[in-house]
This record gives sequence, C-alpha cells and structure tokens, in this order.
Amino acid sequence: MDALISAGRVLTGPGGAHLTDGAVLVQGGVIVDAGTRPDLEARTAPGIPRLAFPEATLMPGLIDAHVHLALDAGPDPVAALRASDDTDLILGMAGRAQRLLNVGITTARDLGDRNGLALRLRKEIAEGRLPGPRILAAGTPLTGPGGHCWFLGGEVEGTDAIRELVRRNAESGVDVIKVMATGGGITKGGPPIWQAQFTADQLRVVVEEAHAAGLPVAAHAHGTEGIAAAVAAGVSTIEHCTWMAQDGFQESTELVDAIAAQGIRVCPAASPDWRGFAERFGPERAKEMFDRLGWMSRRGVRLIAGTDAGVSRAVFDDFVSSLEFFESIGFSPAEIVDLATVEAAEGLGIADDTGLLRTGYRADLLVVDGNPLDDLQALRRVRLVMAAGRPYVPEGAMLDHLRR
Repeated sequence: MDALISAGRVLTGPGGAHLTDGAVLVQGGVIVDAGTRPDLEARTAPGIPRLAFPEATLMPGLIDAHVHLALDAGPDPVAALRASDDTDLILGMAGRAQRLLNVGITTARDLGDRNGLALRLRKEIAEGRLPGPRILAAGTPLTGPGGHCWFLGGEVEGTDAIRELVRRNAESGVDVIKVMATGGGITKGGPPIWQAQFTADQLRVVVEEAHAAGLPVAAHAHGTEGIAAAVAAGVSTIEHCTWMAQDGFQESTELVDAIAAQGIRVCPAASPDWRGFAERFGPERAKEMFDRLGWMSRRGVRLIAGTDAGVSRAVFDDFVSSLEFFESIGFSPAEIVDLATVEAAEGLGIADDTGLLRTGYRADLLVVDGNPLDDLQALRRVRLVMAAGRPYVPEGAMLDHLRR
C-alpha cells in the first residue's frame, strides 16, 4: 500500500530521537521519504492516500528476537507439537504469526522448528498470501543425542554430523543457525539446563560452517560452561545467558567482558510470564538471575529483546510484558524501545533495512496511541501495523484517520 503516514510524534531513533508532527511516505513496500508532515505533504502527489494520527506515535515496527512458532505456549507445548502432523502444525504457526503482527511485531526470529515449516511460512508471508511479520528462520536446531529439543530432529554426534546438519540447514535457505549449547527446561529426560552439550571445538565447527554460508549463529546457553564455549567459538548471539552451574550460579567477569569485546549480543528471551517465573523459581533466586543482566549491560554487553514465545506461558500477543522485564532491571522506556527495534535489528544482522524510520528501509511501521518514550503501556494501544508496506489493523483498533 502506498501512503503518506503522519503522526504527532515520529520516532526516528535511536536514543529517543523523534520529530514532532512528522511523516513518512511509503511506496512499493519501502520508506521513500521521511521528515516533517508539512514538508512531505508539499512534495507528495495528491493521489497518494493520507493516514493521519495527530495524537499518536509513529515508530519502527517491533522485533522479537526469539520465538518458537512451532510451539503453542500451552501447558505442555512439546506434547502438543509431537501430537500434531505438519499440516496442523503449520496452520497453528500461521495463527501465531498473526498474533505477533497484532501487537506490532514486524520481524520475528524463529529459533527452531520441525521439518522446515517456518521456512514455508516465511515464504507465504513474504509473498503476501498470509498476514504476519518478516520471519528469520533457523530451521532445525543442532543438539546432542537425546539433547535439548531433540524432538525437532537435530540430534548430531561428532564433527562430521555437525557439519552435515549446518550445511543442510544452509542449503534449505535458513537465516540463522541455532545450536543448543546447553540443556533446556522443556525437554523432559534431557540433560540438565546447566550442562554443556558441545565442546568449544565443536561449536567452532558450527560457527565455521555457518560463516562459510554467510550465516550467523545463535547459541542457546544457560550454563556457564556452555556460555564459555559459545564465546570461545565466536557465536553471534547468546540466548538466555543465565550463568547456571550445577550448584547455583557461576558468573564470570572475564567472560562478560569477552562477550562485550566480541560484540556478541545477548537475548535474555524474557517470557511475558517472567513475574510468574520469578514466583515459581523463588523471588530471591530470580532477582539474583535478573540482576546479572543489568550488570552485564553496565559492563558493555548489548542486550536485545525476545520472548521465547511458544514455551509454556510465553504467549505470542503480550510483547509489552516481556519489555517490562527490562524496565525492572533499570532500563528507561526509550532504551527499551531501542532494544526492540534498532538494537535488535543490529543484533540480528538486518539493520541495513529495518529497525529505523529511514529512507530506503522496509516499510515496517507501527502506530500507537500515546508516547512509548515515556510509558511502555503506549505500545499496547496499537492503531496500525505495516509490515513490508502491507497495512494491518488489529482487531478492535479504529482506523478513522484515512483521508485523501
């Protein structure tokens, strides 16, 4: 849809930079002009539709850096996955992708699915046959025999098997390679969450093969040993990064400084239910875990926003609750907006075409009532979403500002 979209406040970012009474001109799915509304109206052809939101904020679309569309966020998402054939599963994935779009997410990085279904869904959305965000798909995640998420089909043992699966994923057209560097919480009977599943040398093989194909590597790593191996291997992002050890937590200033120096982004993948997790895990232990992320940030580690949507209680339509996690560890609303837009785009390697309202970038846009630079709750009041230039009005939103 070609349109001139104006708002009382336009977030140009980063760092809370914005225009008062600004606008962007969208043509062919791309932002072709941006600036103040009077200037853009003066140089925009009369036949282009105008969408005016004088009391609202226009901003880049949100980016969820960690989702699992193949999981349903129910009480036992693994059992539900294993009980579904691929036809039912991809239909559920399509519905979940639409829920992401409904809350303003215009890019989602899917970090592990079954049989390449996220790649199929990515194509359907990109070609306009289904509504949804841009999907960055990891395909089949690598794990050890009987390891975390083995049920997705990525069990590997030995260097040759590692190379083969990375190459097979690359040939299928994935956007990122995912490796389970440690155990995880949703795999019944699997290795403990703190236990490393690969050595640093094995993870170097993953990174080497991925980089040969021009792909980044995302490492799921809860345990300190797995985090250390991921850092030594030079992965692009570390997911969770909770510093778990067999008998508690074991953080390392040296490793944190290496993460910062190497430019490895950390995605805590804070569930929308992070408060409930804290109650179940124990408020004091949870605070100890959460505070480490603030400590890492202060030492120069750059965080990005993600939800782990799909695991139990991590729903697809409550991104703001996940963003409130960062508020709880000391980030300002303006900083959090960056974590979910420009910082996430940089961390995912797509900052050359999204994450900012900039001429030549994809028309991934969001209009919300209120000012999210002051109050994150404004992000709950979605008026309009545009993904790659395709407009989407969430159910219940009123699009009453269309004029020519």
